[in-house]
Amino acid sequence: MKFNVSSSLEYYVQDEGTLIMNIHALRTPAQTILEESLEVDPYYKSEELLAAHGESRLVRFLIDRSTSLKVNYQALVDNCYKEIQVEALTEVPIVQLPPDVLTYLNPSRYCQSDKLYRFADKKFGAIEPAFDKVLAITDWIYENVEYLSGSTNSQTSAYDTVTELAGVCRDFAHLGIALCRALSIPARYFTGYSYLLKPADFHACFEAYLGGEWIVFDATKLAPLNGLIKIASGRDAADAAIANLFGNFTCNVVNVNCELAEGEFKPVFYNKDYPFGLSYI
Repeated sequence: MKFNVSSSLEYYVQDEGTLIMNIHALRTPAQTILEESLEVDPYYKSEELLAAHGESRLVRFLIDRSTSLKVNYQALVDNCYKEIQVEALTEVPIVQLPPDVLTYLNPSRYCQSDKLYRFADKKFGAIEPAFDKVLAITDWIYENVEYLSGSTNSQTSAYDTVTELAGVCRDFAHLGIALCRALSIPARYFTGYSYLLKPADFHACFEAYLGGEWIVFDATKLAPLNGLIKIASGRDAADAAIANLFGNFTCNVVNVNCELAEGEFKPVFYNKDYPFGLSYI
């Protein structure tokens, strides 16, 4: 399917500083960038940086004076996903995990899986098979954590979310990741553009490593799983932030859009009758 994605951000820069943006659609075997443009006003030379393992495309700007800065990104993206029979999405023994997957078993800044083991094991430890376990985690978060804009901040962790039972998409994703890792299922953060998300914004969900595949899950259930355009993945939001600001920056405007460019679209949400897991790799 082809999607038009765009994002517009405006910053006031108090003095000299460096801005590292993470708003480009990721190039993957399943995601092809057909057209793309980046406009910066006033113009500053940019440098594209590919993350070490290809999990994101970063663009770095050096701002040399006080200014109001506008960054506009647009792309036409052809993406596809793979449907994998649920029966094949079994838990992979740790001894068989690829080296690059092992890191997604460890606690991270926002996903303190070590602190949530007892809770995860009591709630979900006995559920089999592994896909049903992750689905149960996702459903529990959806049913018990209130989606509440403004209820959290950049310091909020999975441990905070399970205590306060409120958050936004990044908090839902962090909690899903932490609970999976607590049960020895590798999980990672997924951020991207999302079709039919209301209101339109950057969206966060997570992927769990099952049956040798990265399978996408969204505990918010705010957007269809087959309408995602990946921007980045990582251990948590610290690895996949939309912007890293080094200096005195104030963000005044964020506008995000994702529209279907062509073809028919049938939204996919997991349920007990849907026999597949979706992978974007």
